[in-house]
Amino acid sequence: MDDGETTPGAAGFNLGLLVGVLIGEGHFGGDGRQPQVTLRMHTRHQRLFQWLERTFPGGRLYGPYHHGGRSYYQWMARGEYLRRTIVPLVAGRLDAVDEYAGARFRGMCETYGIDLSEYDSTPPGGQPI
Repeated sequence: MDDGETTPGAAGFNLGLLVGVLIGEGHFGGDGRQPQVTLRMHTRHQRLFQWLERTFPGGRLYGPYHHGGRSYYQWMARGEYLRRTIVPLVAGRLDAVDEYAGARFRGMCETYGIDLSEYDSTPPGGQPI
């Protein structure tokens, strides 16, 4: 399993925070052609989105959007960046902490032909994060 060496700062606290945010706010889906992970949150979480941009620079930040009485940012990881960086980082870790989020993640991977069998379902050291 990738320990974050290919993504600067994607270990320890940073990886745990990513996994936690994905569990609470992540959407795992796609556009019919490529998989995508989406985080959409109120603009008051701007610093979190700036952190995501710095820590996981292959994702893309959109917004702020203001419509329908709502103000939000949206961060997305798609395509090769999702397959090569995000999937190896979170595979097994979502399930270790939250079965529902893990099932949504696995469903996205199945739909878009991402083979999870090469990733150990037990994170290093046997700890969830």
